Amino acid sequence: MKRLLALLFATVITSFGIAGSTFAADPQAGREFKPINPPLASPKDKIEVVEFFSYGCPHCSDFHPIIGQWAAKLPKDVSFRRVPVSFGRAEWARLSKIFYSLEATGDLAKLDTAVFIAIHEQRVAFKTDDAVFAWVGSKGTDAKRFADAFNGFSMQSKVQRADQDATAARIGGVPSLAVDGKYLINNEAASSYEDLLRITDAVIAKARQERKGK
Repeated sequence: MKRLLALLFATVITSFGIAGSTFAADPQAGREFKPINPPLASPKDKIEVVEFFSYGCPHCSDFHPIIGQWAAKLPKDVSFRRVPVSFGRAEWARLSKIFYSLEATGDLAKLDTAVFIAIHEQRVAFKTDDAVFAWVGSKGTDAKRFADAFNGFSMQSKVQRADQDATAARIGGVPSLAVDGKYLINNEAASSYEDLLRITDAVIAKARQERKGK
């Protein structure tokens, strides 16, 4: 598992080794971001930031509290959405279903961070659906209600749609950020997770100016 994670997320772990990012106030294609063409579907009334992530990704676990604090302070014209990706692997599709099930039952705020901790600190192995249900129940959540959401008719389509969006955005690893459906932030331009978010802020400002110019 560790070897697979290292291979899939190598792009991300190496991309934050640059000392001192010097991105310009006006972010440039090919430097701070990569155009998404055709663009992803995006709200008309908000500049949406999408975080592609996986509970199985150790870098996403490290990034989670940082981007959470950032998202809590976004201006009113910006929205934030998380999209779990599986890279076509059944084990990670199960993790995507955990996210969507917690979201459906209203337990995401309660157990979101706990899922990361369980996987990366406590080494809990979510190798079967029953193992997931047992863990959720141990956290004081209604396991049956969660299981109903997990096994719901629309769950598989949600997971597939998330992977389709990730493919359309041409992400090379997670975490990856997309802005306004049109710009994929270039992780290699950042020296740290905080720097990645500063670049994202600059691309948000670019998207805002473009919207005003319409």
